[in-house]
Amino acid sequence: MLTDGFFGKVADTTDTMGNKDHNETAAPHFQASKDVVYNRLGDQGVLVHMKTNQIYELNWTGARFWELISAGHNRDEIQQIMLQEFEVDEADLTAEIDTTLASLKNEGLITSYDQG
Repeated sequence: MLTDGFFGKVADTTDTMGNKDHNETAAPHFQASKDVVYNRLGDQGVLVHMKTNQIYELNWTGARFWELISAGHNRDEIQQIMLQEFEVDEADLTAEIDTTLASLKNEGLITSYDQG
């Protein structure tokens, strides 16, 4: 069950202290920013934005979500795959995906494009 979101910002390494209205044919694709490095650590993942020195921790659902983005799946494909792989309500997953995609874009971790 998804309850705490897919990812959270862990640290700025420069700090020394430490609504389902998606058109199937026009669903955007996403790609990782060229400035982002991803590593899987067991059930979790870590994203590092090399330009901003921000580190993001992904829980196990977030790591899977990132892997699906990296594999080139569009938003709707990602949702269908995650519905099959995780025990989650479709409405909850829709909201979580939309929120996470907006956050990832806002943080400069992904860009979207229409494949056509």
